[in-house]
Parts: sequence; C-alpha cells; structure tokens
Amino acid sequence: MEKSRSLYWTLFTSTFYLSAFTFGGGYVIVPLMEKRFVQELVWIDEDQMLDIVAIGQSSPGPIAVNTSILVGYRMAGVPGALVTVLGTILPPLVIMTFVTYFYLAVRDNPIVHNLLLGMQAGVAAIIVNVVWNMAMRIIKQKRVVPILVMAVSLVAGIVFDVNILYLLLFAGVIGAVTTFLDLRNKKGGVGQ
Repeated sequence: MEKSRSLYWTLFTSTFYLSAFTFGGGYVIVPLMEKRFVQELVWIDEDQMLDIVAIGQSSPGPIAVNTSILVGYRMAGVPGALVTVLGTILPPLVIMTFVTYFYLAVRDNPIVHNLLLGMQAGVAAIIVNVVWNMAMRIIKQKRVVPILVMAVSLVAGIVFDVNILYLLLFAGVIGAVTTFLDLRNKKGGVGQ
C-alpha cells in the first residue's frame, strides 16, 4: 500500500512540476518527461517512450496531456493515468486563471511583448531538439521503412504542404502494415 502511494505521489509531483515550469506547449514538455521517466526514474526505456510520444502526438488533444496519461497508465493503470492528468492540467489551469485577470493591463506593454518573443525563440530551439532526438532514435534502429516514412512525411509536409492528418494517416497505415508483417514473419519463423 505504501509503495502504491509513493508511486502515485511521484507520478503526480513529476507531472505537476514539469507542467508548472515548462512554457511553450507539449513539445517542450516531452523531452523533460523523457528525462524524468526514462533517465532519472528508469521506469520506461527509450523505445517505449518514443512509442508513447508517437501515440500521444497522434491522439486528439494536447500532446503533454496525452503523453502524461499514457505514462501514468503504463505505470499504474487507470488510477495512474488519472493522477498524471491531474498533475499535468492543474498548473496551466491555475496560471491561466491568474493571467486572465492581468492580461488586459499588460497586453500592450512592449516589455511583455518582447519577453514573449524571446520565449518563442527558446521554444523553437527546444522543439528542434525534440525532433532531432526522435529522428536520431529512428535512424539508430537502422530500419529502412521508418526512415523512409520519416523522410517522405518531412518532404510532403514542408515542400508540398500536405495536411498533417494525411501524414498521420499515411504513417499509421504503414506502421500497421509493417507491424502485421513483422508479427506474421515471427509466427512463421517459430513453427519452422
């Protein structure tokens, strides 16, 4: 019983802390979640975290909330998912409620405007870092299909401005077919 309380407390405080002190959206919190749950707590390995992020990104809703739900569920089932989602949504809820009262007073302030521009540059750098790390993990696996899907999606999205929904659908179908073929080949190889 004490172990489960400790687990829930760690899940809540980890997601609460990450959500409270991370600015710039879900893509900024993802590498910090990875650092916390993969490197510090060693609860999830890198491949599992990559899968969790991919599912969280492709699911409807904010990636930070989706990813925290999946991490919580992975560690402690439905109660863990509820604890992590509470830890993730409480800080922005409180901060945005507080900021709403002062927004009209500071919205035209040039110092606040420049501060927000500076934060955007920092967030862009963090997002580039996340994309780079995810791409390097895919390349390290040395599997041709995921590398091709990544390259085709990048070119289609940037050069041809293909809608993200089509790219997700494309990647999902290719991933499902690849997984099906891998499972079929493993079953065929066991019986031989």
